[in-house]
Amino acid sequence: MRIAIASGKGGTGKTSVAVNLAAIAGRSVTLVDCDVEEPNAHIFLKGAAATTETVSMKVPVIDEERCTGCRTCVEFCGFNALISFGGAPLFFPDLCHGCGGCRLVCHAGAIGEVPRALGEVRRIDAAPCTLVEGRLEVGVSSPVSVIKATKAAAKGDFVIYDAPPGTSCPLVATLRDVDYVLLVTEPTPFGLSDLRLTVEVLRQMNVEFGVVINRAVKSESLIHDYCHHEAIEVLGEIPEDRRIAEAYAAGRLIVDALPGYRLLFRSILEACLERVTA
Repeated sequence: MRIAIASGKGGTGKTSVAVNLAAIAGRSVTLVDCDVEEPNAHIFLKGAAATTETVSMKVPVIDEERCTGCRTCVEFCGFNALISFGGAPLFFPDLCHGCGGCRLVCHAGAIGEVPRALGEVRRIDAAPCTLVEGRLEVGVSSPVSVIKATKAAAKGDFVIYDAPPGTSCPLVATLRDVDYVLLVTEPTPFGLSDLRLTVEVLRQMNVEFGVVINRAVKSESLIHDYCHHEAIEVLGEIPEDRRIAEAYAAGRLIVDALPGYRLLFRSILEACLERVTA
């Protein structure tokens, strides 16, 4: 069972919802922080790292003495990671996808491969659940490989993914093969705009989803009106509450700092599980 918590933009409360749902689920769940460019689930689910694994990719290294300047590798590379002006090609690691094709087509045998560190995956024994966290290496442009490695490191039958914000490749990589997506939004024009974009992506991916409204206020029906028009289910509302902001700022789980909210998060979790098993 794989549930992803996502949002079209940062700052909607996606991670807050994810960690509190994981806390309600307890030891039966593994929370996977796929926001590898800025992971922060560990702030709320504290624990010691049990294992750390480096994520790397093989990239070409060119022997200039053996290179004949034939440009075969340059012409082969569809990502423009190699460029030549008559001599040995220049290599741009941020454009490389690690396919190894340049090495295979080099007739002079001038191209070898070396590992390039992309990031790391940490498995943390956090109370009250297990946390798997991906961290992208500084300077690496694409987080997709680290996201895939982070997802692969998750064990168990019940997994919650804390997805990266936005609607680009990192989100798509996180949502592949999930059973259900819980979209966290806020009742503002910006929240609605990004919600629309994310809904469009999920419908193209043919993934089932529902919505949770964070910082909800009774006087604002913006998100409800949109969801009603689009036949999207609203599974819960987390009210605008200063105490929630104070708990978040202190790095505390809402369900621990404010036990009165445990029933709300449990109902959201149970609603997700019902949609998965339906």
